[in-house]
Amino acid sequence: MPRKAKPISYTDIGMKEWLYSTHVTMLSYSRVFMETDNLLRHQIIKSLMAQHPEKVADAAINIWEQMATKIISIVGEGGFNSLYARSVFLAQRTFPWLAASPLPPQTSHRFAELKTSLAEQMPAQASAANSLLLITFTDIMASLIGDQLTTSILRSAWGNDASDWADKEFKNE
Repeated sequence: MPRKAKPISYTDIGMKEWLYSTHVTMLSYSRVFMETDNLLRHQIIKSLMAQHPEKVADAAINIWEQMATKIISIVGEGGFNSLYARSVFLAQRTFPWLAASPLPPQTSHRFAELKTSLAEQMPAQASAANSLLLITFTDIMASLIGDQLTTSILRSAWGNDASDWADKEFKNE
């Protein structure tokens, strides 16, 4: 008659410890991938802002208009305006002079107040403020729709040149 195997308990083979260590490892990897994606998104933004240091306000508005076109086609004007207003509110903690009024519905004047705010500052200050505003906006968006989709939308809006440059920079670090 075959011997009946004794049931194995978790403590017999240290399964609890193995499961815990596996769970912790998986959490660590997911954090690394999230930080990497955030870093990539942030690098894309910083690389775009660095391309035109002498015309910060114009470059910033161009970046915002390209992004707004893509995002509005997905979430609508009201959704974009809500994300933008929240981003400005949060960025004002660091740069209180940033434009604060709600966006007008006309697309030709959507970022007029932001452009004025940025143009009144020194280029380095304006670039830092717009970078923070873009990073805040994209981080909020990523928290709602995910990092991968956010990065995909940004690449679609800004073209592959910016993301290719950021990818090269990321690989060199």
